[in-house]
Amino acid sequence: MAEAYIIDAVRTPRGIGKKGKGALADSHPQHLGATVLKAIAERNSLDTSTVDDVIWSTSTQDGPQAGDLGRMAALDAGYDITSSGTTLDRFCGGGITSVALAAAQVMSGMEDCVVAGGTEMMSLTAEMAKAKMQAGIPGPMMGSHNERLQAKHPQSHQGICGDAIATIEGFTRQELDEVGYRSQQRAAAAIAEGRFDKSVVPVVDDEGNVILDRDEYPRPETTLEGLGELNPAFVKIADVPLDKNGTTFRGLINQKYPDVDIQHFHHAGNSSGVVDGAAAVLICSKDYAQKHGLKPRARIVQTANMGDDPTLMLNAPVPAAKKVLEKAGLTKDDIDLYEINEAFAVVAAKFVKDLELDWDKVNVNGGSIALGHPIGATGSILIGTMVDELERQGKKRGLVTMCAAGGMAPAIIIERVEDFVD
Repeated sequence: MAEAYIIDAVRTPRGIGKKGKGALADSHPQHLGATVLKAIAERNSLDTSTVDDVIWSTSTQDGPQAGDLGRMAALDAGYDITSSGTTLDRFCGGGITSVALAAAQVMSGMEDCVVAGGTEMMSLTAEMAKAKMQAGIPGPMMGSHNERLQAKHPQSHQGICGDAIATIEGFTRQELDEVGYRSQQRAAAAIAEGRFDKSVVPVVDDEGNVILDRDEYPRPETTLEGLGELNPAFVKIADVPLDKNGTTFRGLINQKYPDVDIQHFHHAGNSSGVVDGAAAVLICSKDYAQKHGLKPRARIVQTANMGDDPTLMLNAPVPAAKKVLEKAGLTKDDIDLYEINEAFAVVAAKFVKDLELDWDKVNVNGGSIALGHPIGATGSILIGTMVDELERQGKKRGLVTMCAAGGMAPAIIIERVEDFVD
């Protein structure tokens, strides 16, 4: 089987995902996608007529984010019209999946050059969700049309799921706050040392004025004491009736886990940040790289997908990591660096505990608690972060995984390229 190589990876800065507060909140999602697609083409002198496909991830494909954002963003970025595009949804995991599918196309010999990535404007999706709620339109897992599925597989709010897992696993509030604090401290150090500079490209308006050129969300002033004073975020919403039957988010979990007395641990300081952002990863075959004078930075070793209990929802990263390691013929000790998306602190804490990892190898530049989680784009961002960090440290292999709604997790292993012959 042919190899799939990562030539380059770029991302926008992550802007606060709230209208009136975030620098990117008035942008169009197509513009964010076009920003990274244009940057990755220009940085690599890419002849876009040779790009076979653009595989994009966007979770909320509604309103301005609907209509095959991957294709439209590529056209907006000036790509040749012969370069096709498609858009997928694996909830939070889509940004890894877009890269995995691109790699599969290249490794199978079906394609030679694919750009993968994703876009999510959470400032926009929050507004759309609010409008639907006010109009009485049920969420995707509620309403009469989903009663059968909820009876089989109750699916709750992710924050309540995080609290339920923390309760079951016996984590303390202090332990989870330490995850949040560590994320902020590491992100602050990474920013101060310019570790993200290689991948971050500014977002500019049509006149070339810079809209945002740095991550907006981090709070480096965060202290453990301050985190300890924050009230849990999901107490009230846990018991709000969701339908005429009085169904609640807490009740959905207790349908399957009746003995779990859910305690509340998560808050804004140990949960992922709501942000806007986009990322792109350029992937090609060895022949394409040699023909076009491109020097690969990494190769894709293995990918895997895993499903787990949709009721607890967030527990698939550990089995996904084990699966991708087994498929690659590697052990956890063969991996130098790990990126586990910090959707909620308990996800990262459980990942480290269950795999018996050292925090010195995990999320070394912070994670989504400090930097934010632009749903469909985050996986591609993390892959780019991993490439940069493997190069910075001179390490060999990295594993990236993340939880996704529906009880899923994609995973990918990449390896730094040192001896590519062009």
